[in-house]
Amino acid sequence: MDDAAPATPSEVFALAGARIYVAGHRGMVGSACARRLAALGAEVLTSDRATVDLRRQAEVEAFMARTKPDAVVVAAAKVGGILANDTLPAEFLYDNLMIEANLVEAAHRAGVNRMLFLGSSCIYPREAANPIGEDALLTGPLESTNEWYAIAKIAGIKLCQAYRKQHGRDYIAAMPCNLYGPGDYFHPELSHVIPALLQRFHAAAREGAEVVTCWGTGRPRREFMHVDDVADACAFLLRHYSGEGHLNIGTGSDITIAELANGIARVTGFAGRIDWDTSRPDGTMLKRMDVARINAMGWRARIGLREGLEGTYRWFLDQREVRH
Repeated sequence: MDDAAPATPSEVFALAGARIYVAGHRGMVGSACARRLAALGAEVLTSDRATVDLRRQAEVEAFMARTKPDAVVVAAAKVGGILANDTLPAEFLYDNLMIEANLVEAAHRAGVNRMLFLGSSCIYPREAANPIGEDALLTGPLESTNEWYAIAKIAGIKLCQAYRKQHGRDYIAAMPCNLYGPGDYFHPELSHVIPALLQRFHAAAREGAEVVTCWGTGRPRREFMHVDDVADACAFLLRHYSGEGHLNIGTGSDITIAELANGIARVTGFAGRIDWDTSRPDGTMLKRMDVARINAMGWRARIGLREGLEGTYRWFLDQREVRH
């Protein structure tokens, strides 16, 4: 935070000593949130799928009634890139609806008064004016390539608002921009753009390939934030924010997918040519979050993209060594 940033607002929830259930702790966002909350003195509670299937109401309610956390962070979700969303629409809608509905209702039944629900920037209309402000929600049609996931996440926001309105629960929601970092899902076809490109350029560099082909035109602009930044923002909001409206979390800046690909090529050591398969979809052409509200509260992202990509690539290499 620079010297010109506003003063931090008063604390509404103390993290030190609080028992906080992080749903989805094995995922990229959940694991980062668990690390950050533990570093700030919270006792982090977790569950794995073998003991609690978050899609099953009875299992979630039994876990919540047994553990009775002071707060819940909903970082659990079925996630993926354009191909995954297009291929598995029923799973993206059903799984995410069940996960969030079960967690919100179970937390309420167990008397948990504090919750942070995490969504995604894809909740906003396809043609929303950039930078996209929180007030753009539900003002137009969604992007068709990820509408199933988006609809589920919009429902999660409304669940938090409904339980606040009807039951007085202090449930809040935050919408991060595109995220990347340690713990990301690396799959050759179903992952998000950064892990997909890191994996592809890594293989090309090691094989001495002359060309890497990427999807689309390379012209869409995207905002990318390191997962450790979003975890820090989540801790900040848990401590300081209590309001009905959801808040954007982002860096406030964006780059083209072509610029991203060139950056990843440098990080992985690929020296060949990048071709663009324009028969493949681009998705939304422009998507940058308006982060004025959270910035005005005193929080800003800190990790630059080059630094973040280098750290993520080191993590990726370390994981490959562990597996092999």
